[in-house]
Amino acid sequence: MDHNVLNALTEIVREKNIDKAIIIESLEAGLQSAARKKLGAEANIYAKVDPVTGDMTVEMVKTVVEELDDPDTDISLEEAQLEFGDEVGIGDEVRWELPLADFGRNAILVAKQILVQKVREAERAQIFEEYKNRVNEIIVGTVQQVDRGNVLVNLGRTEAMMPFREQIRGEKLHQGKTVRCFIIEVLDNAKGPQVILSRSHPGFLKALFEQEVPEIQEKIVEIKAVAREPGTRSKIAVVSNDDRVDPVGSCVGMKGSRVQAVTRELSGERVDIVPWSAEPSLMIARALSPAIVSNIILHRDRNEATVVVGDDQLSKAIGKEGKNVRLAAKLTEWKIDLVSAREFGIRQRVVDEMSMKLSEMEGVTPELLVVLETLGIDTIDELAEVPYATLVQVLDEDTAETLQSTAQVTSDELKKLIEKTITEELAKEVAAEKPLFDESALSDSDDGIESDETLAAFEQGDVPMPTSDPFADFPKSEPEAEEEPKVNPFANTELDD
Repeated sequence: MDHNVLNALTEIVREKNIDKAIIIESLEAGLQSAARKKLGAEANIYAKVDPVTGDMTVEMVKTVVEELDDPDTDISLEEAQLEFGDEVGIGDEVRWELPLADFGRNAILVAKQILVQKVREAERAQIFEEYKNRVNEIIVGTVQQVDRGNVLVNLGRTEAMMPFREQIRGEKLHQGKTVRCFIIEVLDNAKGPQVILSRSHPGFLKALFEQEVPEIQEKIVEIKAVAREPGTRSKIAVVSNDDRVDPVGSCVGMKGSRVQAVTRELSGERVDIVPWSAEPSLMIARALSPAIVSNIILHRDRNEATVVVGDDQLSKAIGKEGKNVRLAAKLTEWKIDLVSAREFGIRQRVVDEMSMKLSEMEGVTPELLVVLETLGIDTIDELAEVPYATLVQVLDEDTAETLQSTAQVTSDELKKLIEKTITEELAKEVAAEKPLFDESALSDSDDGIESDETLAAFEQGDVPMPTSDPFADFPKSEPEAEEEPKVNPFANTELDD
């Protein structure tokens, strides 16, 4: 029997990959529960399993007392001396071995249940600790089941779940497919540890580059920021800690081999790699590539940037469905307001022409103007936004409240008027431009569209899409008569040198 016990323990250790000491402890707890099942829930039981020989010993322990109150844990002095000799005294502990054969079938089943439960708990705890330390790592598994959009992935020792929100849109994962995933979280639930996987997390893209690029593994090149729209397009910002190493070239690889390996893993997701910079203006300009930026105006207090691009660069800066500018905003952590050079010029001109000076606002006297200038307030917008507590430091409450209310109303009305005027000016400029379709510039391959810039104008709404025949107003010419083929009279004549 002891030999069979050792074999069983060894098999459990090998299959469950659990420390043998934990298995021994679980078996001892099961033997104690079996003995209490027979002798009473309060019985003091000692169990011991020898890890070398497999010997199992179960003993009952009682305390010698003068008056017997609890027979499950105590024994009277008279009974103890009769059983163990006269040398036993009050307060001593006496124990005797219990034959395992006397436990009965029910008690043995209890021991088995306790052992199985303890082994399962130990296995869960070990799995939880193992995968908890692997969060933010890539792991390889096999798709076991696709259930209501969620994907169950077999990791070997446990099953993991990849929720629908963490999958790449449009990617088909079928049963039995080997898949690489990113561990984002490990939950310790009542049913056991639950590993949450992702293929859409920005960290997955970063981890893939770490696997593909040795310079990143060696800390020579560092990925500073990642922005993703899973399955379509991503941007990463990289920097080199060694001036001799090009960070972008390292990530691209020879003939694009490294970035192409990442793209294949991400189901064709396009990855833009840009050099990182601590200067926000430079970083924003790089993040908006391939568009060329003309000017950047930073509003550091609001963490916003107004980016001016040429009219021919606006569609590139925005990107298909706005992906390029959205990814640039995520990558730089700045709110980006894209403006074409034409619109920016109109805006600047209208603002300069229509802006009302603080001295022109109703209720601002020359004396008040001097007082407000001491606070650094020079415009109506600044007066509208300054904290009320700052104004009452130099003005009485009634005057401060009246001035600020007037400034807020005036500022709001002025902003609305400026935006309306800008819209009207843009519409006038568009209407005054030359026709979008130039008949002389068309070729057979143009299909009625003059250029990519025209398409971009349609996409952005800067130019209305024609609703009728764009050539309706062009004069219709009569078809020319076919000319007779001309014959060369000298075709058969030999010419002298």
